[in-house]
Amino acid sequence: MSIGATWAGTHTFTAAALIEATSIEDVARAVRDTRGPVRALGTRHSFNDLADTAGTLVTVTGIPADPVLDHDARTVTVGAGTRYGDLATWLESRGWALHNMGSLPHISVGGAVATGTHGSGVTNGCLSDAVAALEYVDASGALAVSRRGDPGFEGLVVGLGAYGIAVRITLDIQPTYLVRQDVYRGLPWDTLLADLPAVMASGYSVSAFTMWAEPTVQQVWRKTRIGAGEEPAERWMGARIERPEESGLVDVPPDNLTVKGGVEGAWLERLPHFRLDSTPSNGDEIQTEYFVALEDGADALRAVRELGEAIAPHLLITELRTVAADSLWLSGAYGRDTLAIHFTWRNDAAAVASLTPRIEAALAPFGARPHWGKVHTMTADAVAAVTPRLADAKAQFERLDPAGRFANQHLRRLGIRD
Repeated sequence: MSIGATWAGTHTFTAAALIEATSIEDVARAVRDTRGPVRALGTRHSFNDLADTAGTLVTVTGIPADPVLDHDARTVTVGAGTRYGDLATWLESRGWALHNMGSLPHISVGGAVATGTHGSGVTNGCLSDAVAALEYVDASGALAVSRRGDPGFEGLVVGLGAYGIAVRITLDIQPTYLVRQDVYRGLPWDTLLADLPAVMASGYSVSAFTMWAEPTVQQVWRKTRIGAGEEPAERWMGARIERPEESGLVDVPPDNLTVKGGVEGAWLERLPHFRLDSTPSNGDEIQTEYFVALEDGADALRAVRELGEAIAPHLLITELRTVAADSLWLSGAYGRDTLAIHFTWRNDAAAVASLTPRIEAALAPFGARPHWGKVHTMTADAVAAVTPRLADAKAQFERLDPAGRFANQHLRRLGIRD
């Protein structure tokens, strides 16, 4: 039986079986009735073997979204396999919104939450930070619930599928709002490095794109929340506003991107970079990402720039984003406002395998943490050194799943499960 590969083909699944659940009871039955390890499978937007298992994969994307609004609590509860873009469309039609979205609206709520996936914005937490409650199938096949404020909740949200299979997730919401995107080109590197926090705080959500070896930052996307007092300008910090004929990213069709050029639109049509009805990103790529403290961000960027000439030939683009500090034990932004340094590589596994250790060495002095769902070469000892609550998370996973039903080789390799 061929289960296939991750979204960009960077890992071929080796699981012995795949169960395509269409209900929560299907998931519970799969855990109760199968022997050996079991793991959840979402929209496959990972780039390593995190979601794989030697046993049975259970896909939750076929379970109905069945979103439920709680107007008083300002929350929505939705199936974990639901794509963010589909949930966003449903919320917008009812006058509600999420605080932020990732660059791809195609990713599932459960998968993004479990790996600490994020958008950008110095005051915006990662997507997981909006989680108010989790419903999951535990190691016995029973349905369990953990809510914000419960003991150990902060260790379950970014849980890497290590303790159960999430089936429904409750998220904080807010009234809908408008956003505009303005793209600037030619920001001098010296300007970015002189006051990185100010550049990244110049809009509700800001992303900087670079190839590392060029004299200026290629593009800065400022996503401005209408009514928040953030006004765009023709020239900004030495950069100029993008001309219409320049629109786009390398190797990405412009029509795949959300609308820029200062045109106001609903939050769900501006906060992601890519449209829900288009190919996400390039599609033929490998992704790597590291998180450092924002206060160390400029020095971290200087260190990586030393490798710029070696990186550029193998890169599609690097994106710099920010994430507000949170209290989630395995979040990349745990305990510190964060700069996320993201590499979208050309699909050359040998080149990436050669470069990632060099980048990790350059970032090691700044306590860089890896994105759990993307390619890196950090060892268990290196991960433990930069993840303050890893031992607490591991202890909780072992308590909830003592037989290791939800463990896999990836989690063992990083010291997250025994």
